[in-house]
Amino acid sequence: MRSTTLFSTARVLIVTGKGGTGKTTVSGVLANLAAREGLRAMVFQIGAPGARYEPGTVQLARLFGSDEVLGYEASVLVANAAGGSVHARAVTPDTALVEYLHLHGMRRLSRRLVNSGALDVVATAVPGMPDMLVLGKLKQMERAAAAGQPEAPDVILLDAPAAGHAVRFLQSPRGLLEAAGGGPVRAQAEEVVQMLSDPQRCRVVLVTTPEETPVSETVETAQLLERRAGVSILAVVVNGRLPVLSLPSEPEAAGLDALARAAGVRLGRQQLEGLVAAARLRLERQEVQAAQVARLGRELALPQLELPFCFDADLRPQQLATLTDALSTAVAAGLEVAP
Repeated sequence: MRSTTLFSTARVLIVTGKGGTGKTTVSGVLANLAAREGLRAMVFQIGAPGARYEPGTVQLARLFGSDEVLGYEASVLVANAAGGSVHARAVTPDTALVEYLHLHGMRRLSRRLVNSGALDVVATAVPGMPDMLVLGKLKQMERAAAAGQPEAPDVILLDAPAAGHAVRFLQSPRGLLEAAGGGPVRAQAEEVVQMLSDPQRCRVVLVTTPEETPVSETVETAQLLERRAGVSILAVVVNGRLPVLSLPSEPEAAGLDALARAAGVRLGRQQLEGLVAAARLRLERQEVQAAQVARLGRELALPQLELPFCFDADLRPQQLATLTDALSTAVAAGLEVAP
């Protein structure tokens, strides 16, 4: 599966995973790969009503070498000679509501809501409405892309809530569809449900790390998303896979000392003991990760795309380039995507 095929499967990719598995990073890596292919990618992040910014927006911008705090207006994070670019914006329910009112000729009402301080209340008054407003904005952007409107993105990536909330988030339009008898809310819900349930328009990318709990939650989330939210899953990104080192099955000081001497390094007793302990720990982690990746494959019949573990606390453009190279290699490995 070439990366161009990856992005031609659907215009909208919703990225979710257990908290801490790196879904924001993966969103950035996917967008960067799309830009390398000469595509215009847009990354959406979700903010709380009334929030000035979300911490994740800073994390995403730093991947591209910027310390900019993302807002509702799109920011250009990168543009390349191939014509590709990555844009990003933070969407909150209240700002999405204002834009919705503007598009439907209700600017005076939106100004009153803003001036009275009631905007947040209205945007969150109905259960599921905040999620619906954000997804409605996503649907609007997807329609613009489908129509080939100028400046519309080729690929739209939503850095969605963590897996524990993603199912509820993507279920909200269906809940509103059942609750609303008619009117603009029901019409909006119908359009969003149509987008989410069409695999040629929208798919989910799950993110996990090769550990027991994240893998278990990923399997459960995949089943719930397809059954309750009706969305198709494109692939699972296994993030943070340690490079496999060729180490003795039973590391011991003498053998490691011989390897060190062959490399022209002399180690003291304490250093050798520490090296033995580190080798045993690395072997253990490699075995655990391999077992969990294999279990993921058995329990979830989806393509797996692996990203390596980055030994850096702060991910910046250098690490982004490394991860993008790894993703490109994984995609090109011949993975098949179900239609």
